[in-house]
Amino acid sequence: MRTSHRDAHVWTGFCRRSAHLDGRRQAFSGPEYGGLVTTDERLSLPKLVATTREVPPLDDPLLHASAGDPLAWIRRGDGIVGAGPELLRLDIGEDSRLEALTDIWHAIVQATDVDDEVQLPGTGLVAFGAFAFDEASDAPSTLIVPSTVIGRRGGRHWITRITRAEGADVPDVDEVGYGPQWSATLGPGRMDPAAHSDAVRDVLGRIADGEAEKVVIARDISGTVPAGADLRRLVSELAHGYPDTWTFAVDGLIGASPETLVTVSGGTVTARVLAGTIPRGADADEDTALSVELAKSDKNVEEHAFAIASVLEALRPYTATLEASETPSLLRLPNLWHLATDVTGTLSNGASALNLVRALHPTAAVGGTPRDVAMRIIRDVEPFDRGRYAGPVGWIDGNGDGEWAIALRCAQFGGAGDTTSTGDDEGDDPAAADWSRGANATRRVTAHAGGGIVSGSVPESELDETRVKFRPIVDALA
Repeated sequence: MRTSHRDAHVWTGFCRRSAHLDGRRQAFSGPEYGGLVTTDERLSLPKLVATTREVPPLDDPLLHASAGDPLAWIRRGDGIVGAGPELLRLDIGEDSRLEALTDIWHAIVQATDVDDEVQLPGTGLVAFGAFAFDEASDAPSTLIVPSTVIGRRGGRHWITRITRAEGADVPDVDEVGYGPQWSATLGPGRMDPAAHSDAVRDVLGRIADGEAEKVVIARDISGTVPAGADLRRLVSELAHGYPDTWTFAVDGLIGASPETLVTVSGGTVTARVLAGTIPRGADADEDTALSVELAKSDKNVEEHAFAIASVLEALRPYTATLEASETPSLLRLPNLWHLATDVTGTLSNGASALNLVRALHPTAAVGGTPRDVAMRIIRDVEPFDRGRYAGPVGWIDGNGDGEWAIALRCAQFGGAGDTTSTGDDEGDDPAAADWSRGANATRRVTAHAGGGIVSGSVPESELDETRVKFRPIVDALA
């Protein structure tokens, strides 16, 4: 069982400003804030101006992003990239964090003037978000408003500049070429393969006793990358290697998720639910045979049914219509097959993407069934805090449109200034070392992979599934 030393408002490396909104104490930071101040809602909400203009095509928007801490959301070449300094970030590390972020974002939208000549999802005021899997997590749930957003959708290109109402213009963001190639050093985390198999057997016993129907158990690997690693290279490799997934980079969380949590666009709601997995075959015949095996697997079909039911139940209160195919389809990715079901609906009450994220998370695909019981078992069995792994990641605009995925096939990097060193550059005294520039300085990285445990799951097969799911991020880090 893991232990937690959570402080709702302290997260290393973030400067803060506290504010009150509906009696809750929240954290704000950004260049417009001069220190730690407690104030009321009317004074704490920033007044912003967002201006969007169409521009000629840019060859590679990632070249405008921060090398050490990129902001990006990309699929099939389209998407948005954050550039320039952060204008505003919201870090919430307490219970009801999704509710708090939703309320604060809606208030910021009301206080923002928008001049948008493009009028597409992702234009105007935009925030990138990465949220913790568990509200008991030490990791904060975060929304970031960059000062510049570069977008591309359906052959159209735009730049949005976001400023304080009384602030100066945002300076142009120059292209910066990619830094040198780099690779990670990875090893076992806090749950090695043997411990994972023990955890699966533990959960199977609980399921047999009627405690739960499904529980998703993950394991971790961890290591380091060079402190100066250009993380845009990782984003680019994932986007090109897995074009049908949603490639994301938000606050050091980088990955390529095959599973959307929810997309809202002009009143239409869509989601893609994945549950049930099998590796790809070595040749065409084996590949076909494995896909058929997956489609006929009672264990995988049952696991998928739990995931679909949880999504439909969460979305019904917000939709006038809601549909899901009767049987799952087979989704082919470069390294594995998934059972997949697409869900579509129409909003009934003007809810935003954040409202739906709050209602959906955690789905049975990453938590289990029943939800509260599964979350309790996960906390009891997994020896680590998942952080933002399997949490919501994506973006929202001022109209409430947005795209949110489940943070899978990903890695979480320590802060760009959070480096360690052997101290070799300055003798043996770490205090004397140049932590950020020393030749041996490194940056921590952790990745997770998991699978749904139901009656009939086999520990060895579940371990193999995690190996397959680790492959996209591990290969990209190599």
